[in-house]
Amino acid sequence: MNLILLGPPNAGKGTQAKKLYADYQIPQISTGDILRKAVREGTELGKVAGPLMASGAYVPDDIVIGIVEERLKEPDCGQGFVLDGFPRTIPQAEALERMLARLDKRLNGVVSLEVPHEKLVERGSGRRSCPADGTVYHVSQNPPKRAGYCDKCGTGLVQREDDTPEVIEKRLRKYDAETSPLKEFYAQRGLLKSIDGVGSPEGIYEELRKALGKA
Repeated sequence: MNLILLGPPNAGKGTQAKKLYADYQIPQISTGDILRKAVREGTELGKVAGPLMASGAYVPDDIVIGIVEERLKEPDCGQGFVLDGFPRTIPQAEALERMLARLDKRLNGVVSLEVPHEKLVERGSGRRSCPADGTVYHVSQNPPKRAGYCDKCGTGLVQREDDTPEVIEKRLRKYDAETSPLKEFYAQRGLLKSIDGVGSPEGIYEELRKALGKA
């Protein structure tokens, strides 16, 4: 099962991808996670990507496409994959089609998570993470037991630079302009399913499974 999860920043794509992995063992390929890891580790890719991501800008297509192609060649993608955060634009979607043809793979579906603008800002700006172990919290939806500190290791929580309201608003405007057209792109190919992305993660996941014919 080869899937794309579409949706603006903070729509919950990563959460749903992890649930798909638990049930079907198809890996989540998050370009954002790969890039953030590169930034943390100070790799050459991270040095290029870091300032762009901190300002809310996108990383150049050639870098992102290369990352995705290398990842899709890895053995754990043999039974399928879930793309989260890629493609972002029509040119990237067209490049993905060419890439999948080279790899003798094809998409089985594209699911778009629909979430109101104000909910997206609230979700993102309230997120906090532990710099030591990576655990993610939310100030209202999933707060730590002791405000500002990780439950697991006691390290002070931080807000990612790209989780400030100003950067989130900029990313949402960019999504509306550049990524929303992908819904029509994939609808024309008979691949698009849209579901409500508001509610409990479990409830949204049930709608996702229904959309994929897996319920």
